[in-house]
Amino acid sequence: MNTAHDYLIIGAGPAGLQLAYYMEKSGRDYLILEREKNPGAFFEKFPRHGMLISINKVFTGTDHPERNMRWDWNSLLSDEYELVFKNYTRRYFPTPDVLCRYLSDFAQRYQLRVQYNTSVVQVRKEDGLFHVTDAQGNTYLGRRLIVATGLFKPYIPDFPGVEYCDNYVTHNTDPELYRNKRVLILGKGNSAFETANHLVETAAAIHVCSPNSVKFAWQTHYVGHLRAVNNDFLDTYQLKSQNTVIDGTVMKVEREGNRYCVHIAYSHAKGQTTMREYDHVILCTGFQFDNSIFHESCRPELAIHNRFPAQTAEWESTNVPGMYFAGTLMQACDYKKTMSGFIHGFRYNVRTLSRLLEVKYHGTPWPSESVPLTPRAVLDKVLDRINNGSGIFLQPGFLQDVVVADEEAGMAHYYEDLRADYIHQSPFGANSHYYTVSLEYGHFMGDPFNIERDPSPERAHEAAYLHPVIRRFNQGRLVSEHHIQDDLESEWYLDEYVKPALAYFKSQLSATRDTQPILG
Repeated sequence: MNTAHDYLIIGAGPAGLQLAYYMEKSGRDYLILEREKNPGAFFEKFPRHGMLISINKVFTGTDHPERNMRWDWNSLLSDEYELVFKNYTRRYFPTPDVLCRYLSDFAQRYQLRVQYNTSVVQVRKEDGLFHVTDAQGNTYLGRRLIVATGLFKPYIPDFPGVEYCDNYVTHNTDPELYRNKRVLILGKGNSAFETANHLVETAAAIHVCSPNSVKFAWQTHYVGHLRAVNNDFLDTYQLKSQNTVIDGTVMKVEREGNRYCVHIAYSHAKGQTTMREYDHVILCTGFQFDNSIFHESCRPELAIHNRFPAQTAEWESTNVPGMYFAGTLMQACDYKKTMSGFIHGFRYNVRTLSRLLEVKYHGTPWPSESVPLTPRAVLDKVLDRINNGSGIFLQPGFLQDVVVADEEAGMAHYYEDLRADYIHQSPFGANSHYYTVSLEYGHFMGDPFNIERDPSPERAHEAAYLHPVIRRFNQGRLVSEHHIQDDLESEWYLDEYVKPALAYFKSQLSATRDTQPILG
């Protein structure tokens, strides 16, 4: 069987469904190939201990649907704001089965074209077309391919004896199996501490080990670092309850009967090493992209220790034209900086990708809104976005809005949620007068709960927390920059925020230009 489509999407997880929603809306010819019998099957198995760390804040004090998405980390985007996750559960940290049910309803509600029980075994490229073959020998042809498979292949570290270790994906989660046992967990992410917390009541001793120190999400603002909901285990370490956290590298694991001798080189002890015995060693070292299905004619280059496909500013493969990536694979472009590895981040990336594809292959202009080119009108639009926009809030600095000044028409053209690195490489960057609008974190050292704050507007560029940044560019060259001071509740309506921003636009829009704007 040979079926040809403009777009083939591999994977019916949240990203595949999100992209299909926009393709369905645009009337594009696409097909999703999904190996399981229903969408979002990854979440039928993970997290192993049955709790998501993506928040579901039902009560926010506002009925603004776009603003509410800032605290809804599980819903997919749609124009209706009706099919939202809070209608499925009120739990702040939901269970994965609810997410599976939500994704299934989303696919059915919008009649997305998904072919289930279709396991892709090979992808090759021939005569400009992608040939995707499934386990039954059927071949599907696509002019463009979007890989939305996620990360499901366990990342296995390289040291002698690693084959003796259990893995987060398959280890037995019954706490009774670990009764009065010594357990070593490798990794310091959420899966490692989730596993440690699960075994605290039965294990005799639990050691959590990796070369680097723990990074906390509340300190780095990256939600993939250790979340407070998973860090109860740290009390048992600091209060000397027989558990410990080790900064060290495992050199080798030796098996002696039912025990494992683990040789560790400490990271901060001037070359000191140790050997410790354990009853169980569990790898919680994360996942990586599986490129085994790709023929050499279209095997994507890898990045970040070969864990992710390398991508351009358009989320296109760096070496395979026409191959794009969606979902958690997108995090290769902002690795451990913003939220592209999670639904509440990549849903906006996917929407932007859908717009990119429309511009690039179908001649559809970037969606925009036009407002009068006056300081007040431009600022009012900016204020609406920084106070209510969810994409620039949840992808701080990575996704930005663009304002193109059209002096001849006396209008400003406003574009939402573009990749920061794409803006200046694209036709937008050829304009002589344009602005970017973003929400960005500042920088600080030490205790994030004890920050000295100077509230004066002229010191806003030193703001430690999330705050608006407006930059003016001329053909990619930075002309000026204005920071708005951070706010306790991320609301920028007060005069102390508005007046300096209005003065900024008055000064920047006072000069005229003879050049025509180059729109996206």
